Amino acid sequence: MAERKPFLLRIDPALWADVEAWAQDELRSVNGQIEYLLRQAVQKRKAGRRPTAPPPATEPANEA
Repeated sequence: MAERKPFLLRIDPALWADVEAWAQDELRSVNGQIEYLLRQAVQKRKAGRRPTAPPPATEPANEA
């Protein structure tokens, strides 16, 4: 197996809990789940399917 690059990740506890539950649902470790999600995101970016940004917030028209 290829050598892995260790790094520290600070994550919100609520997000950790969500990722942990998701990983359990898919029979993966949290580390494996994060790696899987990152790999998917990179593949989409390489394929040119960047996520679209939400439309800019519009200000209500001034009614005078």
